[in-house]
Parts: sequence; C-alpha cells; structure tokens
Amino acid sequence: MQKIAVLGGTFNPIHNGHIHIAKQYAQRLGVDKVFLIPTYQPPHKRAPGLASAEDRLQMCRLAAGESIFEACGMEICRKGKSYTSDTLLELKEQYPDSELYLITGEDMFLTFEEWHEPETIYRLAVLCAAPRSADGLARLLDYARMLEQKGAKTIIQNIEYLPISSTMVRDAVKNGQSIAGLVPPLVAEYIVKNKLYLERENE
Repeated sequence: MQKIAVLGGTFNPIHNGHIHIAKQYAQRLGVDKVFLIPTYQPPHKRAPGLASAEDRLQMCRLAAGESIFEACGMEICRKGKSYTSDTLLELKEQYPDSELYLITGEDMFLTFEEWHEPETIYRLAVLCAAPRSADGLARLLDYARMLEQKGAKTIIQNIEYLPISSTMVRDAVKNGQSIAGLVPPLVAEYIVKNKLYLERENE
C-alpha cells in the first residue's frame, strides 16, 4: 500500500519550517510521496498580504524540487474555501489503495473538532502533528487521545521545532532584510524576482 503524506496550508510563503516537519514525518513514516497543497481561500483564518494562488503554488513547486515532494494545485483549481475533507476525498479517489497521512502544526491540530466535516477527515487520513511550544507535546497527546475516542487515528512526534513563520518571512522582506535560511533558496529568488510581500499589510 502506497503511503502518501499531505501538508496543506496557506503557504504565504512556504518556508523551511513547513519543509522540516514534512521531511521528518516522511522519514519516520517511510512515505512514498508528500503533497504540498496550498489553499485557494483559507477557511479558518484571515490571511493579510496574501500572494496570488499562482505565486503560492509556484513557490511550493520550487520548494518541492526533485524529490518525493510534489506541489498540488487541486484546492486552487477548486476555488472557493479550501476544505481538507474535500481534498482528502479527491486524493482517495485518485489513489484508492493509498494510506493518507495528514500533517499539521500544533495550533491547527488542536482545533480539529472545529474543522469542516471532521468525521470525514478521521475516516480518510491518519492525523499527524508535532509541537511548536514548550508544553505542546503534552497538549497534543491529550487532544489526540480525545480524537481517538471519536474514531480518529493519530501519530504525535516530538520533532524539533524550527522557529520560522510566514509572517516572519513577509516582515523581513518588507524591512529589506535577508530571508536566507527562512525559505528554500529558489523560493527566496522567486520572492525577490516577483517583488512579493513588499506592500504593507492592512491589519
């Protein structure tokens, strides 16, 4: 059975923290493929200074490079709000014999019950997360036990957290600072070449 990991997000822009957690899970689970799936319109949060869907997808392609990583534009093609349940249903149709692993950060994992059609997500994918705070591991394990009582399958790993955020990257660009080390080199080149994130965000 093919193992496929899925990492979705606004990816505004994709950064080394995203790649790090995905690589760690890919190694530990022995997955065959990792899909990076940028949202068209994030359903859970405001996204100030949002780059175009095409730019965010292209940055995912550049971050994926020549590896088991692959950028996927299905949520962008679908338009509207990007619901993970719809994406997993679509992936299961395309890869019916696969085992899907949904990778999230700590904050998103701890809100799973509030997601659109969470039962569909629990049925289709193993939920994977890693802490982003000092007390995150304990909170993730507690929440995972609760989700498992509702039928979810979970894997919590204590993966070292890289203190990088998309907001940090955008702020560095606006302030004329280097983003080397924050994003993959090809992504940094793309941001500079296309003059992304130079405008001030209206909060």
